Amino acid sequence: MRAYDLAFLKRFSMVIAFLFLVMVGLILFAHYLNGKVAYPPDPVAEQKTLERIAPVGAVYAGATGAAAQAAAAAAQAAAAVANVPFGGRTDGAEIFNNGPCTGCHTAGVGGAPKLDAAGIGARVAQQGIDELVKKAISGFQGAVGVMPAKGGNPALTDEQVKAAVEYMVAQSKK
Repeated sequence: MRAYDLAFLKRFSMVIAFLFLVMVGLILFAHYLNGKVAYPPDPVAEQKTLERIAPVGAVYAGATGAAAQAAAAAAQAAAAVANVPFGGRTDGAEIFNNGPCTGCHTAGVGGAPKLDAAGIGARVAQQGIDELVKKAISGFQGAVGVMPAKGGNPALTDEQVKAAVEYMVAQSKK
């Protein structure tokens, strides 16, 4: 090897070593800065963690427990009322036209009686309106078809189903 080759290798090695030291310095500096930055907690991750570690049940004891139990029952009742279709209204026309009833009883699908004297009118004459309401609420398996309980929407209240049946009876008389 010649002298100028050795001088080049010496300088090149020194440049590589210098660049390596700069790289290590930058990595350490970045690590130091990353430790100083406070990242805000992720609310979604915190919520999932709280749900995951939440207790399965609760112990109710004494007067405090009775109050907590009453509050839980009230919250459950409010949630049940909030899930009632049509906001709990008992307008038979609204329930029939916008609910599960109109799909079958308008066209007579699956043996469902239509809104005329031969359909609903004949059923009322044979069984009476109270029996029709009872079958609409609890469901009915007939020789021709099936009436699912509450028209297939279990969230409907008994009063709403009764209002829909009364509306259908009134329409069959027109």
